[in-house]
Amino acid sequence: MEFASNITFAGLCQQLLVGFSRTTILFIVASGLSLVLGVLRIPNISHGSLYMIGAFLAYSIATFFGGSGGFWIALILAPVGVALISFVMERGLFRHLYEREHLMLLLFTFAFTLVFGDMVKIIWGSDYRSLPVPDIFKGSLSIFGLPFPRYNLFLLFVGPLVAFGLWFLTNRTKIGKIARAAAVDREMVGAVGINVSWVFAAVFVIGCFLAGLGGALVAPTQNITQGMDHSIIIEAFLIVIIGGLGNIWGALLGAMIFGLTDSLGILLWPQFAILFPYVAVVIVLMFRPKGLLKSTW
Repeated sequence: MEFASNITFAGLCQQLLVGFSRTTILFIVASGLSLVLGVLRIPNISHGSLYMIGAFLAYSIATFFGGSGGFWIALILAPVGVALISFVMERGLFRHLYEREHLMLLLFTFAFTLVFGDMVKIIWGSDYRSLPVPDIFKGSLSIFGLPFPRYNLFLLFVGPLVAFGLWFLTNRTKIGKIARAAAVDREMVGAVGINVSWVFAAVFVIGCFLAGLGGALVAPTQNITQGMDHSIIIEAFLIVIIGGLGNIWGALLGAMIFGLTDSLGILLWPQFAILFPYVAVVIVLMFRPKGLLKSTW
């Protein structure tokens, strides 16, 4: 149980880039959870299950269409499929429960994780699935003399685009401003003639769409299997907590802390790499119990 002693500058930079690419997935999933938790006040445990369904849908759609085009079609249709599922969930059940206690909502969403887990098992079985990287992203680039996967480089560009898109949505669009107002005082928003129920539905669907997008993006990088929802939902909740509730940039910062400490842990102390992100979370909460950035809701 010794620290790695053969660390090079090139190896450190490569591992940091890997950490940043993982940050993209964590941020996309956590930002969706932050939207739902911030506006609707629903601790949606099933958010991780929707991420898993997004990955399986991406696999099935890409396999059906085949070729490199299949991946891009899956990258669009898989999150849309998850959004449709979430719309049925919200209109059929969640909209009747917004005034209930948080504990009941927590248990209710946990029940969905069991339902979705069985649904995935029935449709796709228990075997591992894998989605090939599209042809355009196959192979690696040489960075500091070490190989770096092209697909990971693609993820590095996706993260900031999603962050800017979410910032624009919440701060520069009518629905974003209404959602922020409804999060603070939903009765007052309803009193001026706005249908708060449909605003909540839109926010819930957007948040779950992001979970599906994260699943579709992660599909080419790891095995797609049952249980992949468990770790991501824990990480997403921790990222939301340390970043600041409803704060998009806080979610990005929290995801960076989580992704980078995980990668550095693998490089520095592989036997205990899994502990590094959680130790970082504990340290952050010791000094900033309300999160790194101010809650925006």
